[in-house]
Amino acid sequence: MADAGNPAMVSRPRYRTLRILSVVAVSGLLLAVVIFFGVGRWLVVEDPLVKARAIVVLSGAMPLRAIEAAKLYREGYAPEIWLTHSSEPGEMLEEMGIPFAGEDHYNSLVLIHEGVPAEAIHVLEPPIVNTVDEIKAAAAALAREKDGMVIFVTTKTHTRRVGLLWRRLAPGQGRAIVRAAGGDPFDPRHWWRTTSDALDVVREVLGLLNAWAGLPLRPAH
Repeated sequence: MADAGNPAMVSRPRYRTLRILSVVAVSGLLLAVVIFFGVGRWLVVEDPLVKARAIVVLSGAMPLRAIEAAKLYREGYAPEIWLTHSSEPGEMLEEMGIPFAGEDHYNSLVLIHEGVPAEAIHVLEPPIVNTVDEIKAAAAALAREKDGMVIFVTTKTHTRRVGLLWRRLAPGQGRAIVRAAGGDPFDPRHWWRTTSDALDVVREVLGLLNAWAGLPLRPAH
């Protein structure tokens, strides 16, 4: 009972608790800083190049991805280039009586400009809405080939998610190589300096979380 009134004895447990909380807070802050500065580099994952059945140009970032695909074609990594066909905004514009050729049309023109013959360019079906649809379309086309392989061409921040989606959506359906467009200006070491890079990082992190969770979030139609 004599120790109960001793201020020093009473304050020791409280002091230890404060020290533990401080260490946890500092550790959490350091971890957050490491994640913040490292997430840009973590998102960029490329596979070694080998010859494949086809090069798949994922939609978006036109014309960077098509230019990279043409470069890989000229270097002999695949005999064909596959494009995907987005249903939007073509359907909405059609209802308004406004013609819209579609991104695959312009990607085809870019590929031909870069030296790819028209007969080597093929548009996959069915129309796609997002990357999940593109992965499924490529996997369906590759399923006709025994031990097939494709090279996906995308932008830097998108590479990790493309690889993850292939493993989740097309297990046992051949192999996918993921490559980033060489002309992509994304700076993985200083991604927070521009709004475009920051938006790309946020979008990809959210997309990866959705993929890890089993794709509970679906695109709006």
